[in-house]
Amino acid sequence: MTRSRIGIIGGTFDPPHFGHLAAAEEARHRLGLERLVWMVARTPPHKRDRVVTAAKHRFHMAQLATRDNQAYEVSEAELLREGPSYTVDTLRGLRAEKPDHDLIFFIGSDEFAAFPDWHLAEDVARLAHLAVLLRYGVSFNPAVVEAALPTVRGRYSVVPVPNLPISSSVLRERVREGLPIRYLVPEPVREYIDMNALYR
Repeated sequence: MTRSRIGIIGGTFDPPHFGHLAAAEEARHRLGLERLVWMVARTPPHKRDRVVTAAKHRFHMAQLATRDNQAYEVSEAELLREGPSYTVDTLRGLRAEKPDHDLIFFIGSDEFAAFPDWHLAEDVARLAHLAVLLRYGVSFNPAVVEAALPTVRGRYSVVPVPNLPISSSVLRERVREGLPIRYLVPEPVREYIDMNALYR
């Protein structure tokens, strides 16, 4: 019997935008995943040096951004857990919750370059297969990662995804400057940002 495969894409989604959505859907399609869980981070360990928008807003925006795709679900598992949002803790929880499923964790190629420095990186690689999202035109050297963390060999796949030059930090700056973000984020997300005066 073939085991079902579930993808997990994590992030602050501050705000979620079409770059996130295009990459996620391309990878879900290429990997044949029936479900994709959007995991909204509470306190990202690598972003402790900047203020992150309140979790409730980021969670609602992720729901709005993904609501028209039945294959997507937005999880608040990390938001309900105190302390830093370590991927290993999230995957352990999902493994206990879904023991009969294979977990596929999405990671950007730039993040993968730093993967050996992640908290309990070896355990992360054992708990889930890694889908390394490689944007078209971006250089990538997995040999460096394998040399630093041999355990990762055979535990990842490289998935080409569209390279949409959109970033959450640029979107926040555009809002602060009074510039439009229409057509850069889903319209319900843009309306939510406006209604709640986010990023002003």
